[in-house]
Amino acid sequence: MSANTAPITLLDEQDESRTLKVIGWFSVGMAVAAIGLFVGRELRQRYKFNRRTPYDFYSSAGNQQSTEFGVGI
Repeated sequence: MSANTAPITLLDEQDESRTLKVIGWFSVGMAVAAIGLFVGRELRQRYKFNRRTPYDFYSSAGNQQSTEFGVGI
């Protein structure tokens, strides 16, 4: 029985190295994008929270709902 195995050439090692570099850079890019989305959401929430006025706390104080709502008659 003879096994026909192809020896690993330098070209195969370069392809592996290039593939690993592409996967690595893609992973870094995805991590940066995820961190950017998280930081952007936090900054937006803080901006919206700091832009509230005292009147926003009582914005629904004058709204009266009907007492027949949801009774089912």
